[in-house]
Parts: sequence; C-alpha cells; structure tokens
Amino acid sequence: MDPITQGVFGASLPQSVETQHQYQKAAIIIGLLSGMAPDLDILIHSSSDPLLALEFHRHFTHSLAFIPFGGLICATVFYFLFKKNISFKRVYMYAVLGFGTHALLDGCTSYGTRLLWPFSDARIAWNNVSVIDPLVTLPMLLLIFTGFYLRNNKYAMLAVIYGISYLLLGVIQRDRAEEMASQLAISRGHIPERMTAKPSFGNLILWKTIYEHDGRYYVDAYKIGFHKKLIPGTSIGKLDIARDLPWLDTHRENQQSIDLERFRIFSDDYLAVLPGQSNYIIDIRYSFLPNSIDPLWGIRMKPSSPNEHVDFESSRTLSPEDRKTFFELLIN
Repeated sequence: MDPITQGVFGASLPQSVETQHQYQKAAIIIGLLSGMAPDLDILIHSSSDPLLALEFHRHFTHSLAFIPFGGLICATVFYFLFKKNISFKRVYMYAVLGFGTHALLDGCTSYGTRLLWPFSDARIAWNNVSVIDPLVTLPMLLLIFTGFYLRNNKYAMLAVIYGISYLLLGVIQRDRAEEMASQLAISRGHIPERMTAKPSFGNLILWKTIYEHDGRYYVDAYKIGFHKKLIPGTSIGKLDIARDLPWLDTHRENQQSIDLERFRIFSDDYLAVLPGQSNYIIDIRYSFLPNSIDPLWGIRMKPSSPNEHVDFESSRTLSPEDRKTFFELLIN
C-alpha cells in the first residue's frame, strides 16, 4: 500500500487500544511512523543491479516473524522523543501494533509480500485491494482525527473496523471477479490452468482478470457493482524462452538468465514478450487499463551482453487518453 494508508492503519490500531487521552497523541504518532517503517527497505538498492530493489522490497522487513524486532527498533528510536511522559513498555506496544499492520496490509495487494520469511520465500498476494485506494484511506483518517479531537478512542476502533470491512469487501469482489472469469473461460472453450483477479487503481468496482490457457494469457476486465459487466480485453502468448529468446543459453550460468529467473519469481511467472519489442519481457499483472496488457514495468534483455544485468524499465506516465478511458470504464 501507499505510505499514507500504511501510516493511517498503523496509527488507528494503537489509538484504538489506548483509553487514556494523555497518551493518544503518542499512540497516533508512534503508530503512524511505525506503520510506515517497513518500507525503509527501499533504501536497499544497487546502481549496478536494477533488480536488487525488487527482490528486497517487501522482504524481511515485511515478514511476520520480524514484527517484534521491527517494533523494538522503532520503539528504541521513538522512546527518546517521548521518554519524559511515557514508559518504554507503552512505546513498544504502540510500535509493535503499528509495525504489525504493515505486512498484513501489503499482503492484501497483488505485489507479493514475503510474510513467512525466513521459513518460506513465497510472495503472498491476496489481491483484495489496490495499492492506492482513497476509499479506504480517507474515511479512516477522518475517524482518527475525530477521535483525537473528541478524546474518544472509539472512533479509532471504528476506523479499524471500517478498514477491515473494506478489505473483506475486496475479498468478496475478488471472488466474484474470478467466478465471472471462470464462466467466460468456459464459454470460450478454455480450461484455465491458473487464474488471478486484481482490483484496478483506487477502487473495488473495476477488476482485471488474467487466466492462462494453452500457452496464452487472457486479460479481461469486469465492472462489479449493483450490476455485472464484462469488458473484453486481449490475449498474449506466455513467455517461452526457447521460442521467444532463442539466443538465451539457460543451460550455462549467465547474468541474463539469472536475472530473468529473478524477475519470473517476482512476477509470479506472469511473463510475456511485449509485441513489437522482442527482448522486452513484461509483467502482465500490471497495467493502468484493466483490460489491457500495456505494462507498467518490465526488463530489457541484452542478447549481445549475456553476463551483464538486464535493464529494469518502468513506465508510469499516464496519457490523457488512458485517463479518460479509465474513468469511462469505471463510470459507464
């Protein structure tokens, strides 16, 4: 999730359990900052290895096993700001509660979070909320401020309840999208080998679905409100190294094949070659328009330099036409 939402969730939980108003300000501040702290893993990067940041974002700092230690680090830092008025035990409680919300919230998105590290390297993604969704963030933020102003932690409790309810609604919407995609696949005579559904940017109404059949990915969108609506998309061939990258020698260790495997793990193997760009491998899970394969990011392979790192390319510029199309899909 975005840092603001992480901070809001992080602040709401310690505020909701703190009944004494003289500690509410500390609970909010420590919870907010601790809720954002795991994303300091963005400092792990390398100018020579473009994929290092992808590997370590949502890694050990986002593990459930790391929560007590992450909370302790945060508490140690914040205690020096509040030690005149509050015990370390209380600071630690706020920090752990705030820090602990982060990984679970990130697990609700489609990016993939290593919640079970070091016992498993699996990237867990429940796909029930967008990375940015103001419909969950703003009401919670309003309740937090209201509770502090009125000196009543019950508003923070309502914020927590609202946030969890919104995430559960996302689970229901995701399951509805997957059911519709399954029915569509059957109508096409397809048997999906696997399927995923994820919300589009900033809402739980417009969903992107992807299913794999016979070496191709089929991408469609659904509007799921009071009425259900299919928005047909497109399809693209699944990456086949022998066919698409015949120059890549996967039997001998070289940096290009190593980096391709790292990107495959990150993208949950939803890889394809972008049409018209034979050496550009894209992660088809992410596109601004939910019925499109136009990628947000991918890696550029280097046939002439097998022992160099691939280039990671991110394209997040949004054209006015795409913005208009997105809102038309959402509203109509």
